[in-house]
Amino acid sequence: MLTTPEQVLKAASNLTAVVTGGGLADTRPVPRMLIDSGPKRSVYRLAPGRGDVPDDAPPVLLIPPLAVPAFCFDLRRGCSMAEHLVDRRRRAYQLDYGSIAFSDRRLGIEHWIDEVLPRAITAVSADADDRPVHLVGWCLGGIFALLVAADRNDLPIASITTIASPIDFTAIPLVAPARPLIDVAGGRAFTALYRVLGGAPSPLVKRVFQLTGFEKYLTKPIAIMTHLDDTEFLAQIEAVDRFTANMAAYPGRTFGQMYHRFFRSNDLADGVLDLEGRLIALADVRVPVQVIAGEGDTIAPKLSVHRVVDVLENSPDVRFDVCPGGHLGVLTGRRARTTTWDVVDGFLDEKSAEKPAVAKKTGAKKAVAKKAVAKKAPVAKKTAAKRTTS
Repeated sequence: MLTTPEQVLKAASNLTAVVTGGGLADTRPVPRMLIDSGPKRSVYRLAPGRGDVPDDAPPVLLIPPLAVPAFCFDLRRGCSMAEHLVDRRRRAYQLDYGSIAFSDRRLGIEHWIDEVLPRAITAVSADADDRPVHLVGWCLGGIFALLVAADRNDLPIASITTIASPIDFTAIPLVAPARPLIDVAGGRAFTALYRVLGGAPSPLVKRVFQLTGFEKYLTKPIAIMTHLDDTEFLAQIEAVDRFTANMAAYPGRTFGQMYHRFFRSNDLADGVLDLEGRLIALADVRVPVQVIAGEGDTIAPKLSVHRVVDVLENSPDVRFDVCPGGHLGVLTGRRARTTTWDVVDGFLDEKSAEKPAVAKKTGAKKAVAKKAVAKKAPVAKKTAAKRTTS
């Protein structure tokens, strides 16, 4: 409660800023320049022309998930991973998928792992004097990064950092109550619904995201009233509201594949994704990987995220860290400045100092039958030397 004159004055100032329309959150984006574009692909170099970035600085590419605005990495000044990377004099880039329309309903996961990400990674590497690229992906963006690295060992990838990227969907409590509905009539009823809609429309995505924090959503008015003098608190709420209001849709085919392969079959839990007979095994990832989970994340709980560590059998170095925050908070909350970002910085600094291994270029794809056998076999546990868990 407001108990001092200073608190009352601060609250009055904050209310004035909100009422007059100016707002409290500084949502100015980090300056950027487009370096590559294509269908559902815009790649930006952050802070172009900045002269204090070392010539040999390795590139870092930020990869968002689908259905959310790309400014998840640039939420507001002070709570922006993009701004943080630039301030640390890193050569930073960001991928943006743009808007999703009904006409995009036939785009499947293949579009992102065959076209969007490989072309974005190649463009960033070329823009950075052919240096290998460090990938940082949030949620589905991290999963896409892993799938691309597994499927394309020839791409110039230096390392991968996943933040709140779940692969074991049985370990997500929020999914359990919906599973009986998901399995009705073998999933055909749900399939018919999203085909008619052309995917998952943005209003539905927005509501689902809000329901994942239902308790906070209900108590939000009380929280605001008791923090009227806390400019930082109110600015963060304002920025998150802006983020939620800009949720996008999932393309129909992509949403269908996620529904059947992730939610119904839980394919990724054993490290192999089946895309209509085409199998991609995460055991084929051969670059260092950092896996970060949010302590209070209900969308991607720690157990669901930690499963990634168990299936990366051939990665030379796998790290697992738990940082404070929920699904969005672990990426760009107020505490992320001194927790998540520090962990990412340490990993990037270490891997940037190492000489990247030369990836072996494979001629033909592995036979589907061979991968199918690998999928059925139990996942071998990694040796302690290849995994650091904290």
